[in-house]
Amino acid sequence: MIPGRTPAGPLGITLDAADAQALARFYRDLLGWELVEDTPAWCTLRAPGSPVTLAVKGEPLHERPTWPAREGAQQMQAHLELPVDDLDGAVRDAVRLGAELPGHQPQAHVRVLLDPAGHPFCVYTEPDA
Repeated sequence: MIPGRTPAGPLGITLDAADAQALARFYRDLLGWELVEDTPAWCTLRAPGSPVTLAVKGEPLHERPTWPAREGAQQMQAHLELPVDDLDGAVRDAVRLGAELPGHQPQAHVRVLLDPAGHPFCVYTEPDA
């Protein structure tokens, strides 16, 4: 960004998925955000009371990331960090909605999960919470 300039619009994060609508509905249900655009090619969710958006772009050639990373496999490029009050409850809710809980968990106060398209995301509590 050019110093002294502000963005012209809201911050948006976009994930690719073979089935944009299925992944958008997963995040709608997980986060409780409003689904404001819902097409096979593009879906957008908006955080309540915020200009922040999470979009999902339909990408037929999407390859599931591998987590944890291993040589020769599709690597994750980014992941979401979601603060929660109840770590075990958040994991149960995410898995009920279609997330996977990998066996490798690097921190006691963080759980890495995989969304239905394979993107890693973390739910966490503060270390002393």
